[in-house]
Amino acid sequence: MKSLKTLLTLILLISFYLLKAQNSEDCLQNLSIFAEYAKVKNYNEAYEPWMEVRAKCPKLNVAIYSYGERILKERIKNLSPQEAEADKIDLMKLYDEWILNFPTKRNVNVVGDILSSKAQSMLDYKIANKQEIYKTFDEAYSRDAASFTNPKELYNYFKTYYQLYKDGVDGVTMEKLFTKYEEVSEKFEVESTNLSKKLDLILKKQESGSPLNSRELRSKRIYGINSNAIGTFLSNLNAIISKEATCKNLVPLYQRTFEENKTDPVWLKRAASRMDSKECSDDPFFVTLVEALHDLDPSADSAYYLGLLKDKAGDSKSALAYYEESITLETDSYKKAKILYKIAIKFKNAGRKSSARTYARKALSYQPSMGRAYLMISNLYASSANACGDTQFNKRAVYWLAANMAYKAGEVDASIKKAAIRTARSYEGRAPSKTDIFTEGNQGTTIKFDCWIKSSVNVPDL
Repeated sequence: MKSLKTLLTLILLISFYLLKAQNSEDCLQNLSIFAEYAKVKNYNEAYEPWMEVRAKCPKLNVAIYSYGERILKERIKNLSPQEAEADKIDLMKLYDEWILNFPTKRNVNVVGDILSSKAQSMLDYKIANKQEIYKTFDEAYSRDAASFTNPKELYNYFKTYYQLYKDGVDGVTMEKLFTKYEEVSEKFEVESTNLSKKLDLILKKQESGSPLNSRELRSKRIYGINSNAIGTFLSNLNAIISKEATCKNLVPLYQRTFEENKTDPVWLKRAASRMDSKECSDDPFFVTLVEALHDLDPSADSAYYLGLLKDKAGDSKSALAYYEESITLETDSYKKAKILYKIAIKFKNAGRKSSARTYARKALSYQPSMGRAYLMISNLYASSANACGDTQFNKRAVYWLAANMAYKAGEVDASIKKAAIRTARSYEGRAPSKTDIFTEGNQGTTIKFDCWIKSSVNVPDL
């Protein structure tokens, strides 16, 4: 009897492993079939074998989920609204299965990416109300902000919260709205900096005269596209908050909450930054914020704001000393570049063109992909057209120099490429025409500018 039981157990085990092997073989075959169909966007043919693999071997390959998302979205797009409802629900289920079976990619957590995609789909397909959608976005950000990088989804994370604020949802206050804005905009800055670091490696190789290989050319294009997306959605984010972040709202809010936050350097930095960007720094409370920040945590930020206060008081010498201290205190190259650019802006607004260019160039030495620094130099040159050159032709030739800088801005920074090209063409339109060059008979010659520009430009050949 005992031998019979042993035999039956053995038969069952063999049958189990044979069945499992058969399932695995079927899954691998179906995986290959649906993946090939999905690659050529034949999602209808991919659906059935994909569902087979998904049901029987959910941990076989991450393609079950990455392609599965595309398959279901295509079905939702093409089915009638009534028929698509089941696939919308299944898409939500797919995201949950994805997190369960493949929460990492190359040993790096991707839960934030998956959850934010789920929240975006909830929004796109109107599957849930705003509170549920925001809750899913917030879960993505809370659980894994590192992989929550999609610019559109980051923007909608904040926009959904803003809508809850406008709807008067209990607990969503103006103070919390500003805090959420700071968190999300800082995340945009982090992603922008990460892209810039990758792009700058390619630009430095290009500047050295070394040709880029096909992989680097492709990466440069992708970084440009992503940079442009970040710029667009960050601009949209700022447009939303600008409706609420007025000096009229900011100053009393920060005054009211100052006592409970005066020992929190993050809060103080954010408050000072917001007041500075909204040009509320003339308010006496800005001095209170800056002094509290510098006493609590002397940093590049606080030194910069002290320089700003000295500037407003007319003490340019002390202001520059604080600005330089700010640069010295900052250890991160990309944050250093941003401070240098801010200083360049201050000099530009004060009419100190040479100093503005100097600091813009310093910013570019730390971040070669900072297109707006090139664009500022371009604008500085254009604004000096009448002051440089000894003839009318030479004065207008400054616009060629300005156009060259504008084109350079667009080359290194895709997020401002359209504006840069538009600016460059505008300046070219003000430069001497072909008729002017023919009349002067100076094609191909070099024109030197002895004013503050201290540079030269070649007259184009006809």
